[in-house]
Amino acid sequence: MRHYELLTVLKPVLTEEENKAKIEFLKEILEKNGAEIAAFQEMGTRRLAYPIEKLERGYYSVFYFTAPATAILEVERLIRITEEFIRFMSVKYENQKELRHWNKQVEKFAPKVQAEAPAVEAKVEAVEEVVAVEETVVAETVVTETKE
Repeated sequence: MRHYELLTVLKPVLTEEENKAKIEFLKEILEKNGAEIAAFQEMGTRRLAYPIEKLERGYYSVFYFTAPATAILEVERLIRITEEFIRFMSVKYENQKELRHWNKQVEKFAPKVQAEAPAVEAKVEAVEEVVAVEETVVAETVVTETKE
């Protein structure tokens, strides 16, 4: 499995729903070809460095994923034949320095649900401890009241 970054630029004339549908289409293609998406960054509509097909803006998104070498060929082929994508760039990360950068980007743009999970677990454990202490106090109170 190799590490990749895939930047895509969609036509700005698409609606928000169409943009989301094309991004989901791309995610499905990646996953069908054995890719594991580590992070995704939606950059939104931005100005292009130069006009492409008489368009001056584009909708940018970036995928960080690991995949077998054959998967990227199929993904690039399907992007090329899809009209809505005006540009794309895939980057393969190979050496240690590049892989460290890839890992930093993944940490930065990974879904926040994964990052919040340890904090939520810590809060749940704290609540469970408080409940256990309260149950012990209630049990001790009941025992002392029954003795009297």
